[in-house]
Formats: sequence, structure tokens, C-alpha cells
Amino acid sequence: MNSASSRSRTLKAVGALSLAAATALLMTGCGQSSDSASSAATSEAAKVVPQKQTTSPSATAQLTEDQQERKTVLDATKVTFDDAATTATGEVAGSKLVELDLEGVDDDDNQSPSPTATGSPTGSPSPTGSPSPTGTGSPSASPGADGPVWVAEVAEKDGTIHTVRINAVDGKVIEARVDADQDADDKKQTADWLARATQTPQQAAKVATEKKKGTVTSVSLDDNDGKGVIWQVDVVGSDWKKTTFDVDAKNDTIVREETDED
Repeated sequence: MNSASSRSRTLKAVGALSLAAATALLMTGCGQSSDSASSAATSEAAKVVPQKQTTSPSATAQLTEDQQERKTVLDATKVTFDDAATTATGEVAGSKLVELDLEGVDDDDNQSPSPTATGSPTGSPSPTGSPSPTGTGSPSASPGADGPVWVAEVAEKDGTIHTVRINAVDGKVIEARVDADQDADDKKQTADWLARATQTPQQAAKVATEKKKGTVTSVSLDDNDGKGVIWQVDVVGSDWKKTTFDVDAKNDTIVREETDED
């Protein structure tokens, strides 16, 4: 009686252990299946949803000193090249524009001479690189207390050059004067270049900005190495880099293009 009862209890215990083991195996199999499914789903989602960028902007995204100077001046400038040109020629009856430069933008660049032998608008010495009428010396690369200034050279029919300084914020004329350092040869050369320039500086600026979107900061009449005359146009783009275009003053063809990477 006691032996049978003992065997019965032993069989029940073995059965319970077997059931527990089977349940454990089943649960383990389900867990592995669930983990595999979750892992696969995560992998598929990663293919669809791009990972967030954690890297900081590269150093190349920073502005150079020249680019920052251009940005500073242009951010303060309200009067466009076209408006400044109209104001300058309107100041001297019957005159034509020879040169127009936004003071403080690339003033130290070396360019070829202008008709008056005082340097091109971005060259040195130029109207913006020589001492100012007030005797305060050459301007800094940033706008002065009164803001940026357009410096224009306009010529009468006989080639006599007048310098006109225009406030680039409100468009008012600061000063207009005849250049005192011209001689007969300078005047003759200027008159000759203007006679050969059948295209206006405004047309040349339009050609340049159609090639590169941006702001015109300088236009000057120049000689194309004895091959005629050109309008040299500086355009500053949204990246604050300056591109210089040499535009044939007879047919509006771009004969040279150069970008300053600084």
C-alpha cells in the first residue's frame, strides 16, 4: 500500500518536471522568434529612416577674411550699382561713366591701370585707395561711420574726369570734383576708349550677372592688351566670393573670367 502510493507520487513528480521542461523549450523558441522579428524590423526601418548627422560643420564652411569684409560692406549697402551710376553721370552734365567702385571691397587687389593711370577700381592706387578728400587716408575694409560709399569716375566728351562720391545707404552725393592730376594724354586716352566702347557699363554688368548671380561691386573701362576695350566687372556671389569678368565693350562677349577663392 505504501509502496504503490510512493510510486504514484514519483510518477506525478516526473510528469510535472517533463511538462515544465517542455514549456520552457516552447517559451525559448517563441522568444528567439520574437527577437529575430524585432531585429529584422529594426534593420528594415534603418534602411528607410536616415541616421541623424552628428558631425559639426566643416572648417571650409567658415568665411575667409576677404569674404567677411565683402559681407560686412554689402550688408550695409542699400544703393545698387545701377542707381549709383545714374546719380554719378547726372552730377556732371553730358558725362559718361568710366569707373564705379564700392569702397571697402577688395581695395587692395592689383588690377591693370585705368584710363586715368590711377589704377582700376579695385587696384592701388585707385580713387578708393588714395587719400580721401578730407585727408583721413585710405578707407578701411569696413563701412565708415556714415556707411559704405560708391566712388565713381565720369568723363566729359573731351575726356576730363570727375570723381563723384555717393553715400551707398541713402544715395546722396558726398562730393564731386574734377581730378587735378590729368594731363592732355590722359584725357585723350579716356575720350578714345569711351568712343570705342559701344556697349554701356550697365550692359556689361548685366552680362556678368547673367553668368554669375550676385551683386556688382565694381565696373571699369580698360584696355584689352591692345585688342580693343573691355568693361571689367566684379560680381560678389551668395558665397561672398568675387568673380571678375572682362566683357568686350563692343559686343558684350566675356573674354576672361576669374574667381577669387579668398
